[in-house]
Amino acid sequence: MKKNFLLAIAMLTLCASASGQDNSELIVGTCSGLVQGIEQDGTQAFLGIPYAEVERFMPPRPVKAWQGVRVCDHWGPQVMQNTNGRKLSEQEMSEKISCVLNVWTTDRNASKPVMLWIHGGGFDSGTSAWNPGMCLAKKDVVVVSLNHRLNILGFLDLSACSEKYKYSGNVGMLDIVAALRWIQDNIAQFGGNPDNVTIFGESGGGGKVGTLLSMPSARGLFHKAIIMSGTILNVNTKAMSEALGKAVLKELGIDAQHIDRINDVPYEELYAAGQRAMAASIGTRKPGTPMMWGFGPVPDGETVLQQPFQPDFAKISDDVPIMIGTTFNELQRLHYRNEMTLQEAKEALRPTFGSDTDDYVAALQEAWPGSTPQDLLSIDWLFRPKTLITADAIAETRNAPTYMYMFTWRSPLSKGSVHGAELMFCFNTLHLSKHDLPQPTADDLKLADVMSDAWAQFARTGDPNTAGLPTWHPYTAKNGEMMLFDYDCTIRHNPDRRLQQIINKHCFKQLDEFRAKK
Repeated sequence: MKKNFLLAIAMLTLCASASGQDNSELIVGTCSGLVQGIEQDGTQAFLGIPYAEVERFMPPRPVKAWQGVRVCDHWGPQVMQNTNGRKLSEQEMSEKISCVLNVWTTDRNASKPVMLWIHGGGFDSGTSAWNPGMCLAKKDVVVVSLNHRLNILGFLDLSACSEKYKYSGNVGMLDIVAALRWIQDNIAQFGGNPDNVTIFGESGGGGKVGTLLSMPSARGLFHKAIIMSGTILNVNTKAMSEALGKAVLKELGIDAQHIDRINDVPYEELYAAGQRAMAASIGTRKPGTPMMWGFGPVPDGETVLQQPFQPDFAKISDDVPIMIGTTFNELQRLHYRNEMTLQEAKEALRPTFGSDTDDYVAALQEAWPGSTPQDLLSIDWLFRPKTLITADAIAETRNAPTYMYMFTWRSPLSKGSVHGAELMFCFNTLHLSKHDLPQPTADDLKLADVMSDAWAQFARTGDPNTAGLPTWHPYTAKNGEMMLFDYDCTIRHNPDRRLQQIINKHCFKQLDEFRAKK
């Protein structure tokens, strides 16, 4: 097949020369056909390449071969998701064209580390277009990002109603596995090394990385993993997902004998029925709560072996180096614009921490000397506690190293280090940040350069140490080693363990209640 690709490219070169236009430098052969990219910010970019074909609630299939050259010069459509009534065209959002990916490279003759970016948005929404990869690709890696099925289309478990839909509860994750297989088959043509693949994601994307670490079909398709602010606990069980699947059919008035009728239900109606079914069966999750359930991956003993972060990953991933971290404030409501005394902060904290309020205040001041009363209410209560618990577990039981970080840079606008703020730094895209950081300083640009270097170096070797950082050792529960990414990057050792124990005790009562019922 490769010989046919080279022959086709040669023919296209001759034709282009005859017409006076030579686009052959941006034409690449894949297993499904030829794709033509564009020059983008000093890289070669190939946008919207199909990597799988989909049928509702069924596992992804290989893409059928196409004739001629497929021009890949713009983002593919985002997958179906709730748009709050906003109408989008088929080119902007599509069910049929769900599985597309993007590639950025600087040298197609090389064999560079590959970084597969998995976007956030929970398991419900999002698009790869949020985070273009051209600037990270300049760090001598090949960057790939993808769209995959989400929400009810990606995670409706109909297995209890029909053997045909045995895998329907996890097809959104199987899409990502299909993208990893596409990388194995094709990325060498773009200058990437299929034997050196790193998966990385933030928020819901970090949750998907954790899930892939527990999927046998993904084993061997990636070699390193970066989990960024992703330790929201998915508590879906097979019983819960099956109950939700039955409730959706009930809402739609479809019985098991006529289950295929669900394929004809318009998406908006299907999504709405899913929300009603969740409320009527397993309950609706409120954003910001410490666990999630509903339309998301479910352990079935075959596709997904276990839920991640509870507290670890499946043993099949014990040899995969992991980098894991959070931001200082994450999704916590910020109070930095409010004048506040220490006593006022304590009064606001008592409904959450009760008799432990004074201990919480003392632990935070010990962990973060110079902290303010506003920090007491604004520091992350959601991701860091479980990240610490997971890091403790995996560092003790796995063969590969774990590296921990915290992003503590503060926005000049919000005064906080919020959920997702690190993305423009590790992607080195401050010049595209606009509203978030309209005027990056020299220190901002230096930090972005350092962070993107570290992310690329980890992808290259499984060790994030670079010239711009202090020496960073693998994490253990004993050393508690953590890199702080800020204008002055520093190492700290177990700075906030007591603080996180108090937060975990008081902020995860809903999780404790759920586990007590099981």
